[in-house]
Amino acid sequence: MNGNPVQTDRSIIGTSSGGAEIRTPLALYVHVPWCVRKCPYCDFNSHAAPAGGVPGEAYAKALLADLDHELTLRPAGSARPVSVFFGGGTPSLLEPHTVARLLDGFRERLPLGKDVEVTLEANPGTIERGRFAEYAAAGVNRVSLGVQTFDDALLARIGRIHSADDARAAAAELHAAGLSNFNIDLMYALPGQRPEQAVADIEEAAAQGPRHLSWYELTLEPGTAFFRRPPRLPAESVAAQIEARGRSRLSGAGFRRYEVSAWAHPGYRCRHNDNYWGFGDYIGIGPGAHGKRSAGRDVVRSERIRSPARWLRLAGTAEAVGLRPVAAADRPFEFMLGALRRPGGVDWRQFEERTGLGRDCVTHTVAAACADGLLEETAAGVRPTARGMRYLNELQGRFLAA
Repeated sequence: MNGNPVQTDRSIIGTSSGGAEIRTPLALYVHVPWCVRKCPYCDFNSHAAPAGGVPGEAYAKALLADLDHELTLRPAGSARPVSVFFGGGTPSLLEPHTVARLLDGFRERLPLGKDVEVTLEANPGTIERGRFAEYAAAGVNRVSLGVQTFDDALLARIGRIHSADDARAAAAELHAAGLSNFNIDLMYALPGQRPEQAVADIEEAAAQGPRHLSWYELTLEPGTAFFRRPPRLPAESVAAQIEARGRSRLSGAGFRRYEVSAWAHPGYRCRHNDNYWGFGDYIGIGPGAHGKRSAGRDVVRSERIRSPARWLRLAGTAEAVGLRPVAAADRPFEFMLGALRRPGGVDWRQFEERTGLGRDCVTHTVAAACADGLLEETAAGVRPTARGMRYLNELQGRFLAA
């Protein structure tokens, strides 16, 4: 092992007013930037795979070097990670033996518990028969399947490489491999989509037996092909009708909403994303990956260089990583970006522990939002009202530093 081992199972970022240790949970994100073909709506750091295929061996070596360097930047006593998440891009382009090598390397460097959540994102169009069983043997215990829709015509309109039958086959493979803890990604308000088609997608997805569904509206992000050449999307009133009918159908299928676009059966919330939304700490390795760490009363964000080729050359060095301290004035907004996405809202104790600030710094903003019907008080803090969830961007924006 070349890096510094983590020596305890907790991260101490300071002390509370009573002198108690304050701990921030930790997660590990692993970015795989390659896809078979980039989708026209995607604004992630993803690129078409090289003609010679994904450089799995070289990439794994670079990822471990990146992690070694990251651990030199973090305070001794960083937390036991609650999750490992292979995202992309299309991580299912990595061979199972490469994933196994990486997980072995992570265990050498980090105190990964036996129950750590290990998620792999997968495209139904890149999975060969039996592949999920190999990923499970490698240590993956959760999969996020990028289905988007079960309508073949709509799949073609949004540039996906798989068919609805591919998605059904992938779900069956997951169950056969013992990976029943899987998520299905669905989008709605697709070009030309009618409300009944969106509801049919939910019903079809639920029939595949996932424990978790991510259900979110297609948006046209700057820098994407769809932003440059916008398709004709459903009217806002239609999208609102889809959203209302979809929420009802998801609840009826036994899913519970715990974030704006995340729905899970009891006990199957995504630990990794929950940590993001709770302003937890996370290590991000791979080109373009972001990270966050807390030390004392300081919060620092990191970002790797985005170019896969350049990152491969520089991985493991300071040149590959940009650091940005988060000013105290900006922390309320950054905390609220995630916390207000959750129906449970803000826990004041967590706000104070993870931002290093007292709640008094947002008292006036919170009072105004309550008066406007966007927030309501709870036993532990505040949460968005139905109106607040509907106008979430406006609500979050109120916490921007003046």
